Amino acid sequence: MLNSKIGFKLTFGVVLTVLFAIGIFAYFNIQSERKSLLGEIERHANQLSEAVKSDTEYDMMRNDRDRIHESIRRIGQQKSIDRVRVFNKSGEIIYSSDSAEIGKMVDKKAESCYRCHLAGEPLEHLETPDRTRVFSPGEEAPRLLGIINPIYNAPNCWTASCHAHPRSQTVLGVLDVTIPLTELDRTIRRSQAAVVALAVGVILILSLIVGFMVRWLIDRPVQELLTATRHVAGGDLGYRVDADSDDELGMLARSFNNMSDKLAEARLQLFQSDKLASLGRLAAGVAHEINNPLTAVLTNSSYLLKRAEGQDDTREDLKVIVSETIRCREIVKSLLDFARQTVPKKRQAAINEIIQRAVVVIENQLSLGRVELVMDLDDALPRVTVDANQIQQVFINLLVNSLDAIGEQSGSIKVTSRAVSVHPAGMLQIKRAQCPKRHDLIDRKVQIDGKPAIGIRYRKQDETGLIYLDSIYGSQQHRLDDMPDLRDGVELLCPECSRSLIAEGEACPKCGAPIYAFEVPLKGMVQGCLQDGCGWHRWEQVDSSWNDKFVEVRVADDGCGIPKSQIPKLFEPFATTKGQKGTGLGLAVTWGIVDNHNGTISVESEVGVGTTFIIRIPVES
Repeated sequence: MLNSKIGFKLTFGVVLTVLFAIGIFAYFNIQSERKSLLGEIERHANQLSEAVKSDTEYDMMRNDRDRIHESIRRIGQQKSIDRVRVFNKSGEIIYSSDSAEIGKMVDKKAESCYRCHLAGEPLEHLETPDRTRVFSPGEEAPRLLGIINPIYNAPNCWTASCHAHPRSQTVLGVLDVTIPLTELDRTIRRSQAAVVALAVGVILILSLIVGFMVRWLIDRPVQELLTATRHVAGGDLGYRVDADSDDELGMLARSFNNMSDKLAEARLQLFQSDKLASLGRLAAGVAHEINNPLTAVLTNSSYLLKRAEGQDDTREDLKVIVSETIRCREIVKSLLDFARQTVPKKRQAAINEIIQRAVVVIENQLSLGRVELVMDLDDALPRVTVDANQIQQVFINLLVNSLDAIGEQSGSIKVTSRAVSVHPAGMLQIKRAQCPKRHDLIDRKVQIDGKPAIGIRYRKQDETGLIYLDSIYGSQQHRLDDMPDLRDGVELLCPECSRSLIAEGEACPKCGAPIYAFEVPLKGMVQGCLQDGCGWHRWEQVDSSWNDKFVEVRVADDGCGIPKSQIPKLFEPFATTKGQKGTGLGLAVTWGIVDNHNGTISVESEVGVGTTFIIRIPVES
């Protein structure tokens, strides 16, 4: 229903308010104009009355009735005058532009005579506004304005020998002039029609303007939000609402998009949790169904191996069976460890104590492998909030990996711990990036150091191309592909919608070149300069709230090292550098535990020199 829409209700309410306001304005405007025009007519009638008195004064002094009558008749024949009369003090019409009225008596209770005779006797003085009256002779007759002008007994009148008016008589008579208001009424009607037409026109135009503005500024965004809610309700969590405006509806649209992102993440996490749960159930089933047969195979093969003295071929075959059975058992154990990752139960703990407990677990392996363990632990480390068991598992995995990297040869493992202050630049990964229209800039098909890159398109005249930013905040390992100088008018655009990603009105404080800007949802704007050799960057919200206190643990070995080509995929599930000896799950489990503690893990390695794993755990204040 049209009348149920918020746009119609708002438009109707505004138009109704405007109609009421214009109606009141028009009413008072017409009344004011009517009063003003009537006042002007009264002033004109008063001037005319005074002119008639002045014109007939000489003839009245001479008592020349014929000339007085002729003057009044001539004046009364004018188009702008209805009639002119003179009453004596008794109310008898002694002069009139209408000869038929002469000698008749006027009704003292009508024609404004009552104003002068309220006390039974005529008043000696009457104010000008009280002299006028507006009346209509009949129902269909036009309105008339009448003005009475008292004729006072002047000295020249009571001293003249030709008059019989005593000196004590104040008012001798009244001059009555009547003027038709036909033109005034016509003007008022035209004015009323003009005001009504103007009001209707203003209301129509205003209705169209208000309707258009409500439609464009309110109804359209609301309809888009309504459509978006239906899409999201239908399961399309990737649907986005354009949020170009900075008003409340724009904020609502951005909040809706953020909500959709959170729902998508929650669904993805739920899906991942379901997969992990399924994997856990599968692993539990595998452990239950396979571990017992494996144990039987291992027990019997080990027993047969002991009894196969002098049977070299048989012993070699049995050794293969024993070793492969042990490897299968380790694979099942690693699969269970990976599938059973849980939310860490964090408590205050000392990192050095956790490291010591991890060393105790693998102490026998260290001694059997002729590996020297060097401990350089800082006794003044601050305590951290962690799940001690999970962090212990991390150190065990890393120490076992170092042992495997050293292999049959003798070597050394060095474990160091210290407190460090770390800036987010070069450490913090940007996992989400959006253009002003909420299009995702993360390109998961292109990776830099094993992490998805941030894709941006550049354009200069007819030349265009893609650049990829390292998702590690502050890193300069970008793939620019010979991008031209930014100061030569190069545009940086969203690859999907071509919306500009250059920060308007801002320039790099180091080199003065234009800077790029994109949004990390709920974490503010990331800005940076791509000018060759500059490297300026800023993430104001993170820089201002970053906790830079970390405990850093390094586990370094002098083993075989890791090829650089394999480092980017080192923490992916089932990726291994050990060949048939590894399951590829240990470092994936390690990375998951560290990430759940808001920490970071990185690796430095060189083939033939060794490998160093660096773990940083934040110190919560």
